[in-house]
Amino acid sequence: MTLLEPPPTQAERQARLDAAYRHCAAIAARHGKSYHLATRLLTPDRRPAVHALYAAARTADDLVDAPGADPAGDLADWSRAVLAELEAGWSADPVRLALVHTYRRYALPVEHLVDFLAAMTSDLSVTGYAHMDALDRYMWGSASVIGLQVLPVLGTAPGVTREEAAPHAIALGEAFQLTNFLRDVGEDVDRGRVYLPADLMAAHGVTREQLSAKRHDARFAALMREMVAIVRRRYDDAAPGTPLLARESRDCVRAATALYGGILTEIERADYRVLDRRVSVSRPRRLAVFARRLTAAQLARVRVIMANPNSRSSTGA
Repeated sequence: MTLLEPPPTQAERQARLDAAYRHCAAIAARHGKSYHLATRLLTPDRRPAVHALYAAARTADDLVDAPGADPAGDLADWSRAVLAELEAGWSADPVRLALVHTYRRYALPVEHLVDFLAAMTSDLSVTGYAHMDALDRYMWGSASVIGLQVLPVLGTAPGVTREEAAPHAIALGEAFQLTNFLRDVGEDVDRGRVYLPADLMAAHGVTREQLSAKRHDARFAALMREMVAIVRRRYDDAAPGTPLLARESRDCVRAATALYGGILTEIERADYRVLDRRVSVSRPRRLAVFARRLTAAQLARVRVIMANPNSRSSTGA
């Protein structure tokens, strides 16, 4: 594999980097409407890094979910490239360039990226999970490390270490992922994968064949009701972490939690009919959540500036 050298001048390198972050922001806006809306509540210096982390996760996930002729080879090639580029400090690919810059800027452990790529690789061969513990082990790489990647970007409150905030960041990453699993049951089974624990399915008399046939009934609704309760407990586990974050990052997390938690409410309103349709939070509802948090986010930034008029951003910018 040949690594391209960065452009010779600082101005050219910065222009390439700025374009890479804009590319990632466009991916986030196109594919993660609720997520992207919540990131608008972040300070401008934090926002690009979160977009880069989202775009990289989305790109790798798409290699698995919308594969070409050789999904295993494509993902392996992408994985080798990004790990080599992380060491080299540069990439000709815009998503990987933004990711490399984010990882280096925030000194993120490469192990998080390795664990994420391992989880994506497992999706090529693992089609189901026997119980919640097995699903949790998968989510370490697909969700928990996402929370740990984002945590340094958001920053923590004065006197709070990342280690203190980490369990809550992990719980929130898992809550978001589980919410997606419940929303996307029908789409995932079409790809040959089921992210509902097999033991809970069996306890409710729900089979993979039923999911594939998109047959909604009282048994499936009962299974989903139990799963929604499990996911809500993950949100409860995450909630004490928000006050541990930097003040100017909290409203982004509160908005994202409200929007993703709102998907659970929409699933309930649809009587858990997710096998043949995709439920979502309406655009007016998304905008209402954003508007409610916007003023609070702006006030938080003002308070931080007034308290520390000569300090740099907590992100190090």
